[in-house]
This record gives sequence, structure tokens and C-alpha cells, in this order.
Amino acid sequence: MAFTLSQNYPNPFNPTTTIEVGLPVRSDLSLKIYDVLGREVRSFEYAQVPAGLHQIVWDGKNRHGALVASGVYLYQLRAGSVVMSKRMMLVR
Repeated sequence: MAFTLSQNYPNPFNPTTTIEVGLPVRSDLSLKIYDVLGREVRSFEYAQVPAGLHQIVWDGKNRHGALVASGVYLYQLRAGSVVMSKRMMLVR
């Protein structure tokens, strides 16, 4: 198994979406969500996640718990030295 970052589903989404991450080895994992201007909207940080497939659910809210606007968002995985990113669309 290699590091994987799957396309979120459903996409477009409202109100929640699931992002699947595959880890070949135990790793610290960071998944950050950015708006199209590059501003961080939400962050998920996990320490020493075991190898395997993992799901992260985003509820369309920012770090303060407020709903974010419709639009395109980027999500970025960092695990060890691996960095991957994809796009998703929220439709309210």
C-alpha cells in the first residue's frame, strides 16, 4: 500500500463530505482545508495514526464552528514527508 488521498465524496457536497486517506505505515497525519485564496479554513491533526485506510468527515464548518460559503476548497494531506492535495466543491 502507498500513501493515498482519495477524492472526497460526495462531490459536490452539502452538508458533509468524507475524505479517505491511506497510510502504508504509522504516521502523524495533518489534513488542512483551504479556500481558493489560500486561507486555512479547517485543520485536522492526528498523531501516530496506524497504517491502513482512514476516513475524515468535514461538516462544512470553519475552525470556529461557522458554516463556510459555497465554493471550491482545496484539501491537503501531510503524512511524514508526503504532501498531496485535491479540490472539492461545497454547494449550499
